[in-house]
Amino acid sequence: MSTLLALDTATEACSVALLHDGKVTSHYEVIPRLHAQKLLPMIQTLLSDAGTTLQAVDAIAFGRGPGAFTGVRIAIGVVQGLAFALERPVLPVSNLAVLAQRAMREQGARQVAAAIDARMDEVYWGCYRETDGEMRLVGAEAVLPPEAAALPGDASGDWFGAGTGWGYGERIAVSLTGQDATLLPHAEDLLALARFAWERGEAIPADDAQPVYLRDKVATPKSER
Repeated sequence: MSTLLALDTATEACSVALLHDGKVTSHYEVIPRLHAQKLLPMIQTLLSDAGTTLQAVDAIAFGRGPGAFTGVRIAIGVVQGLAFALERPVLPVSNLAVLAQRAMREQGARQVAAAIDARMDEVYWGCYRETDGEMRLVGAEAVLPPEAAALPGDASGDWFGAGTGWGYGERIAVSLTGQDATLLPHAEDLLALARFAWERGEAIPADDAQPVYLRDKVATPKSER
């Protein structure tokens, strides 16, 4: 059975999760600005508690964004360092999808409008539907003003709002059956999505791991503008 490690630092939360011998364990803390110091010790503790080592890991999953620019870079830096050393592939996972997956796990939601506060009076936005236990993107992810956020054109039934972007809820013209504006991505849900991707053969080489900021003006080097 595969051993998968997942980690996420894209928001205020820092979390790691491990699938080993068919068992999932995780650690989650909300520790703004401490991700760089805490992440590697969290990984080592998780592996030690599970009675295994990094060498046993078959692939490493990570939150590839969108989220805080510094946080996403920390995750990619750590993942690439570990994956290169271990000669293992990586599994990039959308942080909006992770939010949707967490809303399904904790709230039983089957359709989720995931939103992360993008600062600058904008939100990172993505809509997801559950299929066979996996939250899948409907349409495209985007960064936009709260007023421009909308459900898919074919939307029907109950929708749940998840994520800090719903702090702008009064400005988002979307009808919901419930919401949680405090919800942050959790590596346990990232791991769940990574397992689907791993089984589909979607792992990629570590040097192909790229952040997804959704803001091109931030992601594009000055020399290329």
